[in-house]
Amino acid sequence: MYKKLKPIFIFLLDVILINIAIMMAYYLRFGRNLTFDYFKVFIYMSPFITIGKILVFNYFGLYKSIWKYAGIDELMNLFMAVSISNGLIIIAIYLGRLNVPRSIYVITFFIDLFLFGISRFTTKIFKRINIYDMIYFPLKDKRKRVMIIGAGEAGNILLKKFKEDARINPICFIDDDLSKKGKKISGVPIVGTRQDIFSYAVNKKIDEIVIAIPGGKRQDIKEIIEECKKTKSTLKILPNIHELRELKEDLKEILADKIRNVDVNDLLGRDKVQLDDEKIAAYINGKRVLVTGGGGSIGSELCRQIVKFKPEKLIVFDISENNLYDIQEELNVKYPNVDKSFMVGSVRDVKRLNYIFSSCSPHIVFHAAAHKHVPLMEDSCGEAVKNNVFGTLNVVKMSDRYHVEKFILISSDKAVNPTNVMGATKRICEMIVQSFNKNSKTDFVAVRFGNVLGSRGSVIPLFKKQIARGGPVTVTHPDIIRYFMTISEAVQLVMESAAMAKGGEIFVLDMGEPVKIDQLARDLITLSGFEPDKDIEIKYTGLRPGEKLYEELLVNDENVEKTHKEKIYVEKPMDIEYYQLMKDIDALKKCIDSDPSYIKNRLKRIVPTYKENNKL
Repeated sequence: MYKKLKPIFIFLLDVILINIAIMMAYYLRFGRNLTFDYFKVFIYMSPFITIGKILVFNYFGLYKSIWKYAGIDELMNLFMAVSISNGLIIIAIYLGRLNVPRSIYVITFFIDLFLFGISRFTTKIFKRINIYDMIYFPLKDKRKRVMIIGAGEAGNILLKKFKEDARINPICFIDDDLSKKGKKISGVPIVGTRQDIFSYAVNKKIDEIVIAIPGGKRQDIKEIIEECKKTKSTLKILPNIHELRELKEDLKEILADKIRNVDVNDLLGRDKVQLDDEKIAAYINGKRVLVTGGGGSIGSELCRQIVKFKPEKLIVFDISENNLYDIQEELNVKYPNVDKSFMVGSVRDVKRLNYIFSSCSPHIVFHAAAHKHVPLMEDSCGEAVKNNVFGTLNVVKMSDRYHVEKFILISSDKAVNPTNVMGATKRICEMIVQSFNKNSKTDFVAVRFGNVLGSRGSVIPLFKKQIARGGPVTVTHPDIIRYFMTISEAVQLVMESAAMAKGGEIFVLDMGEPVKIDQLARDLITLSGFEPDKDIEIKYTGLRPGEKLYEELLVNDENVEKTHKEKIYVEKPMDIEYYQLMKDIDALKKCIDSDPSYIKNRLKRIVPTYKENNKL
């Protein structure tokens, strides 16, 4: 009820203030010497002045602004409205030849600014006055003491928000711009650079540190987080928001709500991928695109990225009906106008694949369907071969038969000098792709990368579950290292690779610096608010079957070239003899249900670099 009556209340208040301003101007000008003649002029002018000013105020939007969040724009509108309305009234009085002293004009103008400014900004002024400082001074130390890293636009917006929250006491800023050191923003000092984080966090008894650098480079954010981890303060971050400069000040609550806890993604130090939208759109827009394994971690993200480029049709194929249902619901809600088909089936089923290719006639195939879990595939190596090798061979043959334009295999770093069945099968998949490319009109390529954060089977979800249970967190070996990137980044680079593919290449994604799994586990424990080895135990379990201490991304370093795209390298096509490979694969097929050791020996014949259990 109050919200509906509020505009009426403001309108009536303005009517009163307009007339009060005129009376105050006359009183200040004449005092007790105010004559009745001047009063009659005021009575005569009042209705016209009131209507005129109200109309001008309405034109400048003074009755539509949310004054709770008022800023410079609203202040300028108020100034312009008061100036123009008073100017028009002066002209009207002059034309009407009314007896009004010129000093009244000037006095009325300043009184208008004062009264209407107070009426609009009262709520904001009171919000900026911290009630705890004035009334509950003894409780001052109970407020959360906050350090803001980044004295830029985002930091300024967060400071204003924090000052309106009686539970928060913003103490200081940290910024690497030395020219800002010693200055203040709204009374809060900028005390130093990232090297000063620890000392000020300790000396100022900081409870919480908020990183407010949404446009910062990932490597800088990573280094700042490392400094913050030395403190005992709670650590939060404002995510990367590229549209920050387009946000208006009245949207600061939206910005403040984006503050979140620091997670493992922030520790990677990898900058956002800048997609070449034109090149990707050139081969996806208006095309029919098939994604196998489209309900999995990589496959589903491929679907999310592909629909943005307006394909003629997206065909999502997966053996898991639950995964398929989830991505179906998501894409139907977000992209209702894109033609989509969701089909259940296995890449092992040739008849099912033939039906899909014949009925849908895809132009592009992203093959993400695969068994990927290393220890499980060691125990079920026959299933790994059936799904990875023969499933891939089935999709490759269908792509060739139905004249698909591009086939993109999602490969793995475990295909390089493999020490496990999964890696060996993935290497055979790469060989199949390269051998078929020689004699097909389809461009067959593979894209190889390492671990992705958040994928099913990744160590991150496992660590989080173990921490939630109170530990222990299990790490196979204190020296084990892995390469990581986010699912989104991996998929975007896959799509970039496909755009530049000519056929036969194995594209290798730059995974950045290797990450020690032991340190990753300790970081996750710390970010969860616990102390490693004290609150949460770290237990070393030993390398699992087929697991190695480190992963490699390249088969032959000398055979790799840079592409024009940062983070994407290309391995020159290897000379894979098609008929010999098919002969070897046929021999593998005959022993697919045999003893695991026999299957592994057959894999070694096809992939000479395959050596079991890290015995290099």
